Amino acid sequence: MGANPAKNKRNEHGKPDIAVAIGPRFMQTDLLSRARALTGVRIADVVVKSRGFVLVRHLFAIAALPFVVAVLIPTWLARRNHIALALGVTAPYVLAQIAGVCLLTIGLSLFVSSLRRFAGDGQGTLAPWDPPRRLVVSGPYRYVRNPMISGVVFVLLAEALMLVSQPHATWALTVFAVNAVYIPLFEEPQLKQRFGRSYIEYCEHVPRLVPRFRPEAY
Repeated sequence: MGANPAKNKRNEHGKPDIAVAIGPRFMQTDLLSRARALTGVRIADVVVKSRGFVLVRHLFAIAALPFVVAVLIPTWLARRNHIALALGVTAPYVLAQIAGVCLLTIGLSLFVSSLRRFAGDGQGTLAPWDPPRRLVVSGPYRYVRNPMISGVVFVLLAEALMLVSQPHATWALTVFAVNAVYIPLFEEPQLKQRFGRSYIEYCEHVPRLVPRFRPEAY
């Protein structure tokens, strides 16, 4: 009885050709094991590398944008103006610092939750050069259309209150003003072009930068 040519057929590397190995008698696990034997790459390795790449994308976006705006520049302002964090000694200062802690909590919550939504639902990052592939309207996006920007502004205002610093308050208002101009003139037209009527309807229900107290049932 002659040998089965399908079993003996090999590729240029001397390994069995997977094209003839795939058939109804093989289960999926067997196919994966054969693919691993031919390529030397595990599916788990590909998944891990993909997740690692996504993490690098987000870290780069955070380092390039929010970290500079909310950490590096405020630190430079504090050193330039000889400002240091200290507990208030008068009632107004204490109240300002308490308000700053509250704003800091809100800002970080908005930023972190929106970042997670961008990565999961939107499949993108906060950076303009690596935007989300899908329109995100859930989570913090039910309160405000740009929760990352709003979160950063809240953090900047918190820094100004906690440090009782006019330069930091000026910087916070500057960031808010720049985004109040940039977003409607440049970012929103691109989003309308990408997502169409869905984004237009979303804009009609949710504010741009100042969060609403109750989430929109969008």
